[in-house]
Amino acid sequence: MKIRHKILLAFAGLTISTIVIMGGLVYFFANQHSFEDFYKRLEIRAYLAAKATLPYYESDAVIYNEIREEHLEKLPAEKEYFLKVDSAGHVQMNTDLDLPQSFFNTVLTQHLATHRQGNRFYEGVLYKSKQGLYVVIVSAINQYSEDYMAWLQRILLICFLISSVILIGVGAFFSRLTLQPIRHIMNQVKSISSRNLHLRLNVDNSGDELNELAGTFNNMLDRLETAFETQNNFVSNASHELSTPLTAIIGEAELALSKDRSPETYKKAMESILTEAGRLEHITKSLLHLAQTGFDGMKPQWQAVRTDELLFTVKDTIDKLIPGSQVNIDYSLFPEEEEKLTVKGNEQLLELALSNIVMNACKYSNNKPVSIALAATDKKVIIIVKDQGIGIPQQDIPYIFSPFFRASNTGEFKGYGIGLPLAMNIIRMHKGDIIVQSQVNIGTEIRVELPL
Repeated sequence: MKIRHKILLAFAGLTISTIVIMGGLVYFFANQHSFEDFYKRLEIRAYLAAKATLPYYESDAVIYNEIREEHLEKLPAEKEYFLKVDSAGHVQMNTDLDLPQSFFNTVLTQHLATHRQGNRFYEGVLYKSKQGLYVVIVSAINQYSEDYMAWLQRILLICFLISSVILIGVGAFFSRLTLQPIRHIMNQVKSISSRNLHLRLNVDNSGDELNELAGTFNNMLDRLETAFETQNNFVSNASHELSTPLTAIIGEAELALSKDRSPETYKKAMESILTEAGRLEHITKSLLHLAQTGFDGMKPQWQAVRTDELLFTVKDTIDKLIPGSQVNIDYSLFPEEEEKLTVKGNEQLLELALSNIVMNACKYSNNKPVSIALAATDKKVIIIVKDQGIGIPQQDIPYIFSPFFRASNTGEFKGYGIGLPLAMNIIRMHKGDIIVQSQVNIGTEIRVELPL
């Protein structure tokens, strides 16, 4: 069942149920009121009948009879009974009356009583006259109340049917109107595929939940488009980077095997093949690291990592890999609180990311001094790597984290453009960020921010 049908059923069911309950209450209280009104009419007639039949003065009988004849409409099957009460308090019964004894007891004690037998109503009053004490009873069929309630029942039924039709129509209209933006979003989403990921949903400034839903879809499409573009670029660049050493290896092997050569020529060919094979191995391992860090399903188990010890480990690693490096740790910004030195993460991956950043700093500064500083705020740890190298042109900075991209001034340096993208993937896995500031021929500052 569609949502708009569910909304319609819920709205119509709730509203119609409310109307039915209200109609039932109206009918019940109107019925009760009609009974009370009819009993009041019988009471008035009982007193008038008593005063006309049992007057204190003869002249009063004429007056009360005139009032009854001229101003009181005869009720359907109206009957009057005058039952004398003897000195012992016993009522002289009338064989035409079939009333319970409790009715007469109530009249004698409270001077007023009512009784109902089907649609015939009885009203009894206690009346004292010159002739003695009497129980005056007036009865009639409540035809007026029956007609009135039948009329009210028809009116309520007609109102119920009309209001039900109106409510169902209005509910269908508003449910369709309310869900129209969702249908519009669905139609737009259906038109978006891998071939037109640049399309976006229309977002207005209403600030409602549907607007937030459209914005969420657009954010998802932004990520998908970026992922598709990154994948396409990654595949094309990876194929190019892998084919270059493979072509060199195949070329050297074919050249060496084309004819007999001297041992020195074979040795040079093998050295060239070995160099290109090593380059191919390095690219392959880097690609594997890059692919693994970009796959959320392979996140390693996090643990507490001391960032100060991490810096010491990175410095020792760089000193061994690059003997002429001048990596220095700046202690001036170290936080005094020990809890601000610990982050949640994977120590090996963080070491790999920082090592790539520091190695780049050493490489592109020709082993000039490189400083590593550690600072902290209430929410994050900041690692700052500064070098005095060639810097990065401003127009290249937005692309340095793209796989295989190399700045325009790095032609004299060997590299594959994988170190920084790998570092960025690792830092993002740790919910952190990398901020780069650089000036050509002055140096580069890279800030790694990790949440505490």
